[in-house]
Amino acid sequence: MSNNGLQVGLVETEKDLGVMISPDLKCSQQCICAYKKAIWVMGMIRRTISYKEPKIMRSLYKTLVRPHVEYCSCAWNPHYRKDMELLERIQRRFTKMINDMNGMTYEDRLRCLRLWTLEERRNRQDCKLQPLTFLVCEI
Repeated sequence: MSNNGLQVGLVETEKDLGVMISPDLKCSQQCICAYKKAIWVMGMIRRTISYKEPKIMRSLYKTLVRPHVEYCSCAWNPHYRKDMELLERIQRRFTKMINDMNGMTYEDRLRCLRLWTLEERRNRQDCKLQPLTFLVCEI
């Protein structure tokens, strides 16, 4: 009950600062939302860019697509394999869009583009953030 006698409803997920939060603190909904946004942007890039040269596509990916799947990831870092694979699928699909990279393996495409997997990026971000967390707790 609220102050004025109205019944407060129960929700499955709540969006706070752009991050979907569920009552059990699982991040599957956030991963799905990030995936949908990134796929939409990738479709726009596919339709509008005709010359998909690696250097240009790498810049577009880092500027327009990757922020959707990395925004505030230290707060919702996925720990279920299905969520990790869903997010990694975005980068796999994007690297396949680039000219002359269709026959290569995913690892070879990443090496040519000088990119890491999204899981490696999240792990590095967590390692960088961890010392800051201890400093805040000590103060």
